[in-house]
Amino acid sequence: MCATHTWDLSPVSMYLNRHKATLTFFLLVYIGLLNGQQYAIPFKSPSDCSAEESFDISSLSCVRCGSNQRRSTTGLSCICKTGYQTLTTDTASITCQQCPTDRPAVSKDGFGCIRCPGSVNDEGKCQCPPGNILVERDVNGNLLDEASCEMCNGNSPGLSVPNNSGDRCERCQASFINSSCVCGPPNVLAGGICFPPGSLSTNVNPSVNYDQLKLSVQSAWFFKNLYSSSAACLVFFNLTACQALGNMCVMNMHSFSGVSTDACGLFNTIFRARASFSSTQDISYWRVNLPWLYYGDEPGLATRVLQTDPVPIGFSFRGRNKNTDINLVAAVYNVRGEFLRWEQVGGGNLQLCPQPTTKQAAAFSFGTAYQESCDLSVAELLGTHPEPLFYDVFMDLGGGENRKLLPLPTLVYNQQYNGQFINQEKMKNWYLSRRMFVVDTLSGRERSMSSLPKVIRVASSVKIKFQLVPRTQEGQVFPPLMTVTYRDVAITDINTQTVTTTFAVEYEMDQTEARIKTDTALGVMGGLAVIYSLLKTINWKRRIASPLVNMETMGKFLLFYAGDLANVFFAVTVGSGLYWLIFYKAQQFVSLLLPLPAQEERFATYIGCAFALKAVQFLHKLILQVSTDVFFIDWERPLSKTSRTVQAAGVPKRDPSPVSIWRTYFVANEWNELQTFRKISPTFQIIAVLFFLEVLGFSNLALRDPWPTLERSPEAYTPSYSLMLRYGLAATLWLCIGLLQVIFFTVFHEHFVEDKIRQFVDLCSISNISVLLLSHRCFGYYIHGRSVHGHADTNMEEMNNNLNRESESLCGQRGLLPNTDIQTFQVSLTDRLRSHYDRIREQIGRRNGPSRLIDTSSANQFEQRARGYQTMNHFLGSIIDHAHPDMDYIVKDKLMFERVIGMEFLEPSEKSLFYNDEAHSFSDVLFYGNEATLLIFDTLFFCVVDLGSQSFVLAAVLTCVQQMIFRLIRNTLGRKNLVNKTLVDERFLI
Repeated sequence: MCATHTWDLSPVSMYLNRHKATLTFFLLVYIGLLNGQQYAIPFKSPSDCSAEESFDISSLSCVRCGSNQRRSTTGLSCICKTGYQTLTTDTASITCQQCPTDRPAVSKDGFGCIRCPGSVNDEGKCQCPPGNILVERDVNGNLLDEASCEMCNGNSPGLSVPNNSGDRCERCQASFINSSCVCGPPNVLAGGICFPPGSLSTNVNPSVNYDQLKLSVQSAWFFKNLYSSSAACLVFFNLTACQALGNMCVMNMHSFSGVSTDACGLFNTIFRARASFSSTQDISYWRVNLPWLYYGDEPGLATRVLQTDPVPIGFSFRGRNKNTDINLVAAVYNVRGEFLRWEQVGGGNLQLCPQPTTKQAAAFSFGTAYQESCDLSVAELLGTHPEPLFYDVFMDLGGGENRKLLPLPTLVYNQQYNGQFINQEKMKNWYLSRRMFVVDTLSGRERSMSSLPKVIRVASSVKIKFQLVPRTQEGQVFPPLMTVTYRDVAITDINTQTVTTTFAVEYEMDQTEARIKTDTALGVMGGLAVIYSLLKTINWKRRIASPLVNMETMGKFLLFYAGDLANVFFAVTVGSGLYWLIFYKAQQFVSLLLPLPAQEERFATYIGCAFALKAVQFLHKLILQVSTDVFFIDWERPLSKTSRTVQAAGVPKRDPSPVSIWRTYFVANEWNELQTFRKISPTFQIIAVLFFLEVLGFSNLALRDPWPTLERSPEAYTPSYSLMLRYGLAATLWLCIGLLQVIFFTVFHEHFVEDKIRQFVDLCSISNISVLLLSHRCFGYYIHGRSVHGHADTNMEEMNNNLNRESESLCGQRGLLPNTDIQTFQVSLTDRLRSHYDRIREQIGRRNGPSRLIDTSSANQFEQRARGYQTMNHFLGSIIDHAHPDMDYIVKDKLMFERVIGMEFLEPSEKSLFYNDEAHSFSDVLFYGNEATLLIFDTLFFCVVDLGSQSFVLAAVLTCVQQMIFRLIRNTLGRKNLVNKTLVDERFLI
């Protein structure tokens, strides 16, 4: 945005004569501002400045150094050139002057010129021989005309050597002190320490192995410090040296090899040498004066350490004794072996990813599955971690004045033992360790410790895992295990390279018992499903009147078993998910922990099996429904006769008036609309489920934490979802809402608003049309729609009179049998009746002609089908009227057990069987009668999509699309089947 300025120019006018140039400059700036110039400056960094320039941190630009000046090593200031002294200096600039020829050297502080007693170094300053210090000023601070080199007295009683700056003598290191500060042969000088001969072989291996890169680096740090640290630890029991040696072993991944002169080999040599000494803290693996790096290499030791003695504290999610705090502390050491501090684990020490403190603190709330990953810049790691820090992590057990710490076993995933990655095998082969680091940018420096590292090593994964004690009722856990995985990064371009790192906290319990119970339930219920499927197959054989067991029979058995087994998988998975949801979220003392994602794979397989098998059952039912035989029996008879003239003789003749087809069309249309009618509203179902999950926040119940809260603060950490909880929640919610809809529909809507099934039966009676539905060859359903008034083709007045007479019981009842009201039946036909039915069906054909006016060429074919239709109508009507003694039927009730298992014990041999069916089970050939299958299929479809996408919204959208597609398929194919089987013209199905 342009800046606007208002200036008062009246004070400026008095300076017009003396400051015209200044006024002109300000006016130009003012005009530029009025024109909307933006405040923009060019970007400069210290690296952009030339050798004669320095970077001005005030103006953020490069400025040229003055005469006789050059750029400093930092690039942020100018200093005098070699041979020039600094005369004046302030906060902005310096003045340099060349030293005279009689005093050509510059003093160490740069402010004076002086003569040297010896040589001059490259920086133009005096240089003294080794063992001497440079003296340039007297005791009062006055600069001498000529510097002097004073020899430090290395013999007794002085025993001194020059300090690091070379300007003062100081007492030499204690290992030198015998009679002088000279480490003469056969003693060995290393790291500023004088070692006696034979104390330790000087042939050490300063290499660091990077096995991921197949690379070994001769580390400058190891080269300088490995021998001195190990020798000082072995000979002088130096605590800092022992810690530094242990750190170098940790930087080499705790790895053992055949080379006993590398860092870990030297450490273990000293470790074995201390076997006769007492242990630290009564821990046999913690030798005196040494850091504790390993637990030991006995087979099975890891199992004993991790799964024998529980932690002496219990965790509780709620109640008076609520305890969910995981208190971890760490002893922190620097790379030189110096102890720095005790530090609370949390924040930025082990968690490299930059996260708010509240989110990082969630990692140490028991029961909350925590995982954060991020990509870190290599350049940033080099800047923030110039040297590694080392952590010995402990669990704080509390206790007030008697505070106790429990060491955390550490599993370094990259550790090798004789060339093998032992910690990537089974637990019995694990080699537990203690100390760890997060970032190492030091050991990969090859030439010098100030050079850019060739390789850096980063903890790409730090995971703390808690294992629950089996059958605990007090929230006890075994000692937590910290697993560290390191990644080796070869440095190529630090400005573009990134490293992915993860910090996680996991909770695990033994799932063997739960898995056995689940498998037992599946086995028992699966066995019952086999029996039930066999009964269905036997019943199917009876209903098709086929005595043979062939491939078709086996196929039918597998289809029935697929549906029943799907129900078994569905019941077990939903029950398991609901069990974990209720008991995990509601427990007080921790006795149950969620399965890990890897342990949920078996559960996901069960869900996939349930969905696949249910889809097979659903498609099987769909195919059966769209191939059902349907026939409308029209009971209407002509009421009068009409005159027509016989063409041959011209004689008038009276024929019966044709029966109206509109009643059949009307019933067919109603049946067509009923095909996809359901007991629930799919749209309301989806909206209600989404409302509970996303709007009310029920989805938060499926998070991997113990808190049964529906609302979560945006600042709080949100853990990942549990597949088992998410499935159990979604499936249960879908089923509950669906069940409530079914209850509302059957209890309230059907009784007080509308019952389409009963209305269809009433419509058949009013229309004087019966419906025969054959779902199997010799089994189906019959709706008796014969009008008690004898006819239905009448006017409105007579129709109302008929209905009034019926309501006042002035006429017969609608039932098939006299004095009964039962109009719906399950029919089991004889093979003879079905064979006769099939012969007539062949005359009807599949279609009633094209959807345009029938031409002359197809008239004969249509007349043949019309005669076939009349024949079928007459045949079925005569069957109902008992006009065929050899194909007669009897009406009876089904036994209770027959109704429960859905099969018939009797086979129709001589007479067909009509079973009274007040439950209107003819809806089994509609969506209406298969609501359970549809509801379970929709539930599984919704859950499978959600588990794959982790999105309830997407699952809802795809479920809605799926329902629309199958509803369209069912309508389209059912419509074609209705047209083919009943000769109803498709044009009249609207």
